[in-house]
Amino acid sequence: MRAFPIIPVWIMAIICILLIVLVILKTKKITYVFMIILLFMINERIMIPNGKIKTLENNVDVIFVIDKTISMNAEDYEGNNKRLDGVKKDSKEIIKDLNGAKFSLITFDNDTKVIIPLTRDSLMASEALDVIEPIDELYARGTSLNKPIEDLKKILKKSYDNDRDKIRVIFYISDGEITDESKLKSYSSLKKYINYGAVLGYGTSEGGKMKYRNSFPLEGEPEEEYVEDFSNYPSYEAISKIDESNLKRIAKDLNLPYIHMTNKDELNKVLTKVKNNMSSKMSSTTKDCFDDIYYIFAIPLLLLIVIDFKRVRRDTI
Repeated sequence: MRAFPIIPVWIMAIICILLIVLVILKTKKITYVFMIILLFMINERIMIPNGKIKTLENNVDVIFVIDKTISMNAEDYEGNNKRLDGVKKDSKEIIKDLNGAKFSLITFDNDTKVIIPLTRDSLMASEALDVIEPIDELYARGTSLNKPIEDLKKILKKSYDNDRDKIRVIFYISDGEITDESKLKSYSSLKKYINYGAVLGYGTSEGGKMKYRNSFPLEGEPEEEYVEDFSNYPSYEAISKIDESNLKRIAKDLNLPYIHMTNKDELNKVLTKVKNNMSSKMSSTTKDCFDDIYYIFAIPLLLLIVIDFKRVRRDTI
């Protein structure tokens, strides 16, 4: 049995406890307490095993290195879409195309985080992409492209030491902007561990404005606002532009192609190379399959709602 909560358990528990206290104090209806408990159970998304299957696996390790600084919110991907939305969409396509590989996900802003170590769970990798959001504007300290070097090296070296015959694929994803005082360091010490991949550039030379979430909006203010540039007076909405020179330097250091993501045919060529050189097999181990059983709790909840609705309607006539 496994659980995949929609809302984190501790948050949902607090909400439900407060609702139960409110119900007891205000209405004293035990039916409402049962409704709240059923709602909590539905949120838990409890799943039960329904058997085991063998999965397809191959000899490929894929590592995504994703820039999630504020500039990745710039609205110049395929029109006025956010760069990071494009990153998520394109990365999911890569995961789908290289099904059976192991995937790892590294993000960087002020710091670097290994969101997922190498795993063959492609669903987990895709779902992890969904929750990536740029750092809050209040905490941003500028962009350095040097942040992921050490964590990337650790994952690559571990993969290399475990199995030198594996194919290691890197997708370094950024707009190339450096906005702090740092100088771009060399990535060349990593190239000996890498077989294929690409540096993927997002953004345009014209640039785009960047929205950020207003953490403390005053009454009437929007929850999202555009980043302001205060370097001159009066201030104006800041524009982020791709810096391809930095991305090309990283690509050269890693001995990988640089691809501006307006040209996805080049990315397809990279993926085709990987698929032509990988070997696949059915795994020797089995993986549990699970069925969602939320409906077991949803049906009585619906019945209680219908019964209560009829009671309220009867009492008001």
